[in-house]
Amino acid sequence: MANNNSAKKRIQIAERNRLINKSYKSTVRTLTKKTFENCEKYKKNPNEENKNLVNTSLNKAFSLIDKAVKKNVLHKNNGANKKSKINKFVKTILIAK
Repeated sequence: MANNNSAKKRIQIAERNRLINKSYKSTVRTLTKKTFENCEKYKKNPNEENKNLVNTSLNKAFSLIDKAVKKNVLHKNNGANKKSKINKFVKTILIAK
């Protein structure tokens, strides 16, 4: 247990940051899954509306990953790997049709 005020405050700050980081990581996972789901929907029914869904979800996922990297929630290489994985999947779906 912390003995002085500065150590107690650091514990509080670390907990606050942990929750913020958890939120970012969770949202990144959710947007990644949504992008994959929209790709599958486009694969089953390739039309312009579904293609727009894929592109908007891709943009949202990339944007959030970039923000997480900027705020040091994710390492830059980890963010690049996530973006690469998503982009590779989307490209295979969009080029196939």
